[in-house]
Amino acid sequence: MSRNNKSGKQRGTKVKEYVGVGQMTRDGSLFVTVEELEDDIYVRPAKTRGALSGDTVRIMAKAGRSRQGAHAEGEVLAVLERSKKPFVGVLHRMGSKAWVLMQSKNMPYDIEVAVDALPQEAQSGYKVAVVVDDWPRGYEYPQGHLTDVLGPMGKNDTEMHAILAEYGLPYKFEKEVADAADAISETIGPKDLEGRRDFRKTMTFTIDPTDAKDFDDALSFRRLEDGNLEVGVHIADVSWYVKPGDVVDKEAQERGTSVYLVDRTVPMLPEKLSNKLCSLRPGEDKLTYAAVFNMTPRGKIVDSWIGRTVINSDYRLDYEAAQAIIEDGKGTRDIDDAILTLWKVASALRQKRFKAGAISFERPEMKVECDSEGRPLDVHQHISKEANWLIEEFMLLANRTVAEFVTKKGKTFVYRVHDTPNLEKLGLLGKFAGHFGYKTKFDSADGHKVAHKLNDLLSQAKDKPEFYPMEMIALRSMAKASYSTDNIGHYGLAFDFYTHFTSPIRRYPDLMVHRLLSRYLSGGSNADKNYYEGQCKHASEREVIAANAERDSIKYKLVEFMQDKVNQEFDGRISGLTEWGMYVEIEPTKIEGMVALRTIRSDFFEYDEARYIIRGRRKRKIYRLGDPVRIRVKDTNLEQRLLDFELVEPR
Repeated sequence: MSRNNKSGKQRGTKVKEYVGVGQMTRDGSLFVTVEELEDDIYVRPAKTRGALSGDTVRIMAKAGRSRQGAHAEGEVLAVLERSKKPFVGVLHRMGSKAWVLMQSKNMPYDIEVAVDALPQEAQSGYKVAVVVDDWPRGYEYPQGHLTDVLGPMGKNDTEMHAILAEYGLPYKFEKEVADAADAISETIGPKDLEGRRDFRKTMTFTIDPTDAKDFDDALSFRRLEDGNLEVGVHIADVSWYVKPGDVVDKEAQERGTSVYLVDRTVPMLPEKLSNKLCSLRPGEDKLTYAAVFNMTPRGKIVDSWIGRTVINSDYRLDYEAAQAIIEDGKGTRDIDDAILTLWKVASALRQKRFKAGAISFERPEMKVECDSEGRPLDVHQHISKEANWLIEEFMLLANRTVAEFVTKKGKTFVYRVHDTPNLEKLGLLGKFAGHFGYKTKFDSADGHKVAHKLNDLLSQAKDKPEFYPMEMIALRSMAKASYSTDNIGHYGLAFDFYTHFTSPIRRYPDLMVHRLLSRYLSGGSNADKNYYEGQCKHASEREVIAANAERDSIKYKLVEFMQDKVNQEFDGRISGLTEWGMYVEIEPTKIEGMVALRTIRSDFFEYDEARYIIRGRRKRKIYRLGDPVRIRVKDTNLEQRLLDFELVEPR
C-alpha cells in the first residue's frame, strides 16, 4: 500500500489540524488519540504516512464521523516523534538481511534490522524487542534496532519478559542500582530512633498472603484504661533509606510501581530493600511511619497521631490463619483478642462507609496456579473474606486520615482521586435494567444520590441472572482512579480526602506522601505543586502500564491453559457485545473468548447498540448481556492472547 499520497483539502469541508498519538490495528488503520477530543480520529491504512502505534503525529481531520464511529476521519501529515516503546517479534535472518517478524494485534508490518548490529546471542527463531527508528520513503519495511534478546519462543521466561518488553518495563535492576541498595546499612542506631514513638513492646502483627515476601504494613493493638483502643497502622519507612535523587530513588521513580505478573513480581525497589530492610518481618526492629488512633470499640475516632515509629512485629499471619481466628470466634491468645476486636471495629467502619455511599462491586477475582516451570495448572476464584476486609478498612482509614491532615494545612499534596461516573453510561444501565422491570433513572448530578441508587439497584438484582451484566455496565461507567495534587475526593470510596500512604515498598506515590508528611510535620515550606503534579501524572501512567502488563500475562496463561481444550464444550455467559461478535465467559473459570457473529449458522445476527442486544434478522432470536450460552473452543492464539469460541446452538 502507498504511504506517499498527497494531502489535500476538499472545498467546503471544515478541516482542522491536531497533534495526537496513534494506535494501529492489524489491518494497518490508525486511531489517533487527541487530548482535546473525546473520540479518536480514524485514519485509513493508505493515509498513515508511515505512522505506527505509539508515534506522535500531526493529523488533519475533517468534521463529521467516520464509518468506524470515530470523531472524524483524517490523514497523517507528519510523524513528529517515533515511539520509544519496543515491539516484540521473532528474529529471522536470511543472508545479509534480517527482519523481526510481527504477530502483534497493533503492528501489521515486519521490521528490518541491520545484521551487523545484531548482538551475538540474537539467533533466528528467538523472540526480540525492537524499536522503530525510521520508515524512509521507498523502503518496504520500517527500519529499527534491537533493544533486547528475550530468548527462545514458548519458554516461560521468554514470554513473560516479552510482555514486560512490550510495555517498556524492566525485568531486572542494573548493577549500579542493586549495588547502591546493597550498600545501605541494616544497623538501627540511636540516631535512627530520634523522634520516633517506640512501639516495640506493644503487640504488633502483620497479615499478608501466604507467599508474600514484602510486608509493608503492620497493626499494633492495645487496650487503654478508659476502655478505648489504641490501634496503630505502621508502614515501612522507605523514605528513611531511599533519599530523593539518589540512584535507587531515580529508578523507583521511573518504574512508579511494582508489576505483578502471573508467576512473578517485578519489584519497584531492589530485593535488599523490598524483602529485607524495609519488610516488617517478625522478631526484627523495623523503622516505620504510622497513623495511630485512639478509638472506641465501635470504631469512633477519639484522637489520631501521625509520625515516625519503631516496631518489632510479634506475629506474621497469613489471611487464612486470621480468617480461622475470626470464624472460631473464641481464642485465648493476645493475638486472637486483637484480631476479633479489630474485626468488629473494621465491620463498623465498613458499614459506615457503605452507608455514606461507597460503591460495592463483587466481580470475582480469578487466580491462575502455575507449576515451577510456569505452566498453568488450574484457574480458580479468589474469595475475599473478613480477614481481607479487616486489613483493607484500617489501610483505608490511615490513607484517609493522612490526606485530611495535610489538606487542613492547606499544603500541596499527592491525592488518590476518583471522579463521579459518566451519567450517559449510567443511563445505558438504567435502560438495560428497565428490560428486567427495574425502574431506576440516573439523572442527578449529585454523586451521593447516584451512588445510593446504584447500590440499591445492584442489591435488588443480587443472585438474579441480570445481576452480572448490570454490574459490568456499572463498572464501565466508572471513572479511572488516578493521582493528582488537586483534591476532588474519591467517589468510589465515598471519601472527601484520600491518598496512598500504606504501600511505599511497591508504589512511588506512597513514598512521595511520606516525604511530604515529613516536610510538613517538621514545619517545612509548601512543596512545588507543578513538580508534584508532573510526578502524579507519571505515576498514573505507570500504574496503567503495569495493570495492562499484568492483564496480558493473565490472558497469556489463560490461553495456554485452554490449548488442550480445543473442541471441548463449556457453559458460559455473554460478557460483552460488539458489532462483530459476542464475548463469552465460560464457567467456572471466567475465561473469556469471542464468538464471531459471522460464525453463528442459525441466522444473520446484527448488533443493536441502542438496546445492547444481538438480534437475528430472520428468526428475531435475541442475545443479551448475561444470557447463558454453550460454546465450543474453536482456536487458541498464544501470540495475540486470544480465544475463539463458536456457539453451540440447539438442533
